[in-house]
Amino acid sequence: MLDERNVWRGVPNIEALAALCARNDRIDAPLYKEYDVKRGLRDLNGEGVLAGLTNISDIVSKKMVDGKLVPCEGELYYRGVPIKDLVSGFVKDGRKGYEEVAYLLLFGELPDAKRLSAFKNLLAQGRTLPTNFTRDVIMKAPTRDMMNSLSRSVLTLASYDDRADDISLPNVLRQSLMLISVFPMLAVYSYHAYNHYECGGSMYIHYPSDSLSTASNLLRMLRPDMKYTPLEASVLDLALVLHMEHGGGNNSSFTTHVVTSSGTDTYSAISAALGSLKGPKHGGANYKVVQMFDDLKRQVSDPKDDAAVADYLTRLVRREVFDQKGLIYGMGHAVYSISDPRAQVFKSFVGQLAREKGRDDEFALYSAVARLAPQVIARERQIYKGVSANVDFYSGFVYSMLGLPPELYTPVFAIARIVGWCAHRLEELVNTDKIIRPAYRCVQPAVGYVALKDR
Repeated sequence: MLDERNVWRGVPNIEALAALCARNDRIDAPLYKEYDVKRGLRDLNGEGVLAGLTNISDIVSKKMVDGKLVPCEGELYYRGVPIKDLVSGFVKDGRKGYEEVAYLLLFGELPDAKRLSAFKNLLAQGRTLPTNFTRDVIMKAPTRDMMNSLSRSVLTLASYDDRADDISLPNVLRQSLMLISVFPMLAVYSYHAYNHYECGGSMYIHYPSDSLSTASNLLRMLRPDMKYTPLEASVLDLALVLHMEHGGGNNSSFTTHVVTSSGTDTYSAISAALGSLKGPKHGGANYKVVQMFDDLKRQVSDPKDDAAVADYLTRLVRREVFDQKGLIYGMGHAVYSISDPRAQVFKSFVGQLAREKGRDDEFALYSAVARLAPQVIARERQIYKGVSANVDFYSGFVYSMLGLPPELYTPVFAIARIVGWCAHRLEELVNTDKIIRPAYRCVQPAVGYVALKDR
């Protein structure tokens, strides 16, 4: 009997068919300029095309000086509050910030102590999956691709919700809070299933604790002994806060707006956002940074030698080493030029963790690359708007120090960013009843039909 699963694994002439697609789908580059099409929804200066309005988050990278827009130190605001002030607020008080900032993004204002406590309890109560869900869904067909596992789990959760298609605001908020609560479980349990069934490792399914923060629970569930240091939990909590939201224009938040505008359910919208974040141009950059540094350490005999490090970075830009893409991963950003405020906030805490882990030399190397890379790029690139280390430059290093497996790097990003996605979904539902429908101009000339016998 024919194995239906194998039918599509060896399609005859697939390469020739792909070449046919490539030939007939190609659009001449000059046409984009002729019709004034903003490729990637960006203008010639790389600025995003204004596609909507939002209250949730804002990025400032330029300021008006003497009638001209000039680059400035990067600023990031959550609901109008500077990210630096948010972080200093909860760090100064010795608190974890994930839950407090999640409340701010979802509801538009900072909670008082009573409301924050109630919100934490609500998320704690929500850290539970349907009966046998872990066994019947997460442990079935485990895969190295945790983002696909997350997406599958999210879509399957719709089957357990008798109001899955109800897009009234109270119901969508209920669904959002549930997904925010269970995302760490879905990600960590998916990794343990993969590690056990595909890698031969031991299986650990630790239940979250109602008394712990999201970051602490993530480490508790991941580690065999459920132990972690206060600094480890605090640095991971900070990473989640810094990745929670980043303006309305990022790819996955825009995806959330677009899909939500169609009237679809919450599970489908979040699954679509996951698919967007999974892309290496969006959420997968931090692991590339770690791989790049591993290659640097293999090729540079003395990482403390600035000249040798700069030479490696030069060869990197010239496509001579590593993946030959010509990129110094973790350097530069589509919006920021002078500085990424998230990286500035993160750096000192990364240094503290490096000291605790005995990896000061490695942190010194990261600091050297952050200092030398802009000089190399300025010298090697003809087009130079200014670059600096972005948050991904440090996050991969942090995750490696925390012992997170690489398969979980992007899912941890998703555990943070789902708060932003849910906030954007709620905002879209409140403000519009129109489906987002961009225009595409067809540039294919009309051709006549040719009968089959004459082709």
